[in-house]
Amino acid sequence: MYRPNVNVKEPAAPALSTTITDEEVGLKGWVVVDSLLGGRAMGGTRMTPGVDDKELAALARTMTYKLSLAGLPIGGAKAGLASSLPRGEARSRQIAAFGRLAAPLLHGGIYIGSDQGIGYEERAIIHGAAGYQVEVHGQRLPFSWSELWNRCENVTGHGVCKATNVIADSLKMPQEMRTAVIQGFGVVGRGVARGLSAQGIRIVGVVDHLGTVYSHDGLPVEALLEATDSAGTIDRKRLPGWVQTSSEPDMWLSIRCGLLVLAAVGNAVHEKNVERVNARAIIEGANNPCSHEAILALHRRGIAVMPDIVANSGGATVSALFLLGFAPAVSLDQLVDWCFADVTRRVTNNSMMAVRRYLAEGKPMHEIAHEVARERVEVLRSALQKGMTPAKAAALIDFEA
Repeated sequence: MYRPNVNVKEPAAPALSTTITDEEVGLKGWVVVDSLLGGRAMGGTRMTPGVDDKELAALARTMTYKLSLAGLPIGGAKAGLASSLPRGEARSRQIAAFGRLAAPLLHGGIYIGSDQGIGYEERAIIHGAAGYQVEVHGQRLPFSWSELWNRCENVTGHGVCKATNVIADSLKMPQEMRTAVIQGFGVVGRGVARGLSAQGIRIVGVVDHLGTVYSHDGLPVEALLEATDSAGTIDRKRLPGWVQTSSEPDMWLSIRCGLLVLAAVGNAVHEKNVERVNARAIIEGANNPCSHEAILALHRRGIAVMPDIVANSGGATVSALFLLGFAPAVSLDQLVDWCFADVTRRVTNNSMMAVRRYLAEGKPMHEIAHEVARERVEVLRSALQKGMTPAKAAALIDFEA
């Protein structure tokens, strides 16, 4: 029986954790930097009622491993605002105050972007209030970052699809088993649904905050997408009558499928519901969607789990590429193609490495991926300390090993 490696040492604490408050606008937030490589770090900003510095520290650690596993010499960070304000003037004031107070960190090498609850428009409020121009701190382009990101919105979902294909092929799933349930139908979940469907994988269930939409014969993906708003909520009235729905919590776990893609929130699968999982493999398309206890329980049952630091690294990878100045000087169309191809290369190679060692060594892919990530972060850190450029440091990572 597999037993986790208890001798692996994790860093004791983040490199920096700072609380940001403004009583006038009711702001309480944090910026947590897990690691600095070359004096820089990056990560998203989330805005949820229950976010705190402990959650952000775990997410910042995940970002460190995600970036190092992708071979990118920049540290991991995460920011958060504890707020339930709806969109409007009061919310925008909080976000602007956060940006103004976090400005020294941004100008000091910490990039904070979008994450759960904070979209591109609100990220722009943070940057504007901080007087921060990403083009100054990253790579200058002949077009705006907004233009680029409008074309790269689906790059994280694209990477999740590549990881899903690797695990399905490596486990030799027959075509009839290539069915998928997608938990979460935001930007990533919708991108995954479209991508997997185009590759012949039947989508048998999707989940939004109202519950589960499913059909064992397969869902009409295009009709489903047309019935979904920008926040990821599916209008049940616009679906064909034969499509089934359920508001039962966690009902989606019980749907028989080959592939379960977790593309919503953290801790979606945990020790209290893990026994309901009815999939052959899980792909983590969100940050930390399986608890540690759930990962071990799934491993004991023979259910493979592709880690988040491998599968959902697409958006982080693209941001890091431009912050580090790695992009070629080409047209916007060519650059978008290059971004998707680069994510394909990194995610596919890391996925193949994780599955190959999982099948050979019998260890959970989480342990394998984290071991490799820790090794790579030290290689990158050492190279930068020796005076190597970020590009030369990145070239030391051998994705074929």
